[in-house]
Amino acid sequence: MSFHPDLCRNESEVESKLIVSYLLPALGYTPDSWHQEVAFSSIRLDFLAFAIQAVPFVLDANSPLSVVMEAKSPKQNLDRHLRKFKRYLTKLQVKYGVLTNGKEMRIYERVGEDIQLVFQCLGQEIETQIEEINALIGKESSQHRQTLDSAEFDSNLPQIKKESIPETAEETIPLSIEFPEELFPPTPPLPEPIVKPNSNTERKSIVKIISVYHNKGGVGKTTTVTNLAAALRKKGKRVLVIDLDSQANTTFALGLVKFDDEELDDIKDCNILQVLQSEDYYSISEVARSSAYNSPEVDVVPAHIDLMQYETELNQLDYSRLILVDKLNAVKNQYDIVLIDTPPALNFYARIALIASDYVLIPSDLKPFANQGLNNVKNFIKIIDGFRRQINKVPLEVLGVLPCKISTNARFVQSTFKKRKNLIPSRYGLQVMNSVIYDRDDLAKCAEQIQIVGDIEVPDPMSVLDFKPDSLAAQEFEDLALEVLNRIGMN
Repeated sequence: MSFHPDLCRNESEVESKLIVSYLLPALGYTPDSWHQEVAFSSIRLDFLAFAIQAVPFVLDANSPLSVVMEAKSPKQNLDRHLRKFKRYLTKLQVKYGVLTNGKEMRIYERVGEDIQLVFQCLGQEIETQIEEINALIGKESSQHRQTLDSAEFDSNLPQIKKESIPETAEETIPLSIEFPEELFPPTPPLPEPIVKPNSNTERKSIVKIISVYHNKGGVGKTTTVTNLAAALRKKGKRVLVIDLDSQANTTFALGLVKFDDEELDDIKDCNILQVLQSEDYYSISEVARSSAYNSPEVDVVPAHIDLMQYETELNQLDYSRLILVDKLNAVKNQYDIVLIDTPPALNFYARIALIASDYVLIPSDLKPFANQGLNNVKNFIKIIDGFRRQINKVPLEVLGVLPCKISTNARFVQSTFKKRKNLIPSRYGLQVMNSVIYDRDDLAKCAEQIQIVGDIEVPDPMSVLDFKPDSLAAQEFEDLALEVLNRIGMN
């Protein structure tokens, strides 16, 4: 197996073509000695490799953890990710870390509470430098180094408990984490990591379906759906986004519209419209597409402008109101969370979205018309709950009103915003989310990214968590994801 950086056009391909297909095998790591998408609390690792497969193990300075590997898009500057990368290595006490965007590869070593660069090469040099890389972070080198460390510090360190090793990667047991107080300052124990198996083994779960809804347009609905989905996916959740708005803004924002001419439209005949038109065909699994606007990727059922002309026809079908319920039920074990972007209206598409959902999140800029529209939202939910009772579904749970597109002007935040926020529970009887999404330039810029293909500019949007992972906007969506997970009981 060989590698060339020109093979990698996005972050997903850096992961699959460089790390999975070339680097891990070349360094001697077998599938049972590494995991992809591992989450420790707020830390999400792309790859975690083991020098020794021990179950359970203790996380300390000489644990069998060998290497953290983080992949970025070839378009991203690795320097932008150093602060977060340093936190990963120091917080988890991992000795080495690989940071790469395919065009460049760096290896950092943790030295106390800091990290230092110990190796660097261009993407096209990785194959010729593989022996030097192997000497640093190869599995055999790591095993030898840890054997020496164990001999020197054996009297001070807790013993790795030896138990039977799972025969396959699918049976891998979650990691048990402890910090020996005699070596490190006491810190709160990290929760058990969420580990995505290296196979497609089905995991049974209760999927949570959330409609993002307001009957007033321009309140930040699309921004909320796309970046909340990205933040939830980075928390290790399997996320599906369904665009039910005929304007297809979410479909655009997720990078699924790559054509420059309607004759090249590859969404027209396979989108949410076909899902709703057919009882027997066009399942969610068939229609959903993987979007690389975020890493890890998010699955998306796209919308199309044709939705607009078929609303009356769909509304007359006997099964129309429950078709989405049935088709989502068929994929309930494939996803943890489904986010539905609804049209800003009291129409058929908004109705079937709310019928299929468990929760409603209401983004609002809290301006007068948006606030007045909350009465319409409440009345619409009341009507939907009446229908839900007839089909033995529990009433919708309103997660809250999410302040969105809020001005960052200090005087506005301290005075006007505070007054508007306090009006929501007192006048409209709805709770307000603790999270706030401010109107920041990064949110607009990440959605406006383009890629030049020949003479054509092709939209290439990114989530704000990939565009500027250390930005305030990214942090706000990480906070929102945690709050949503807490409110739906998945924290």
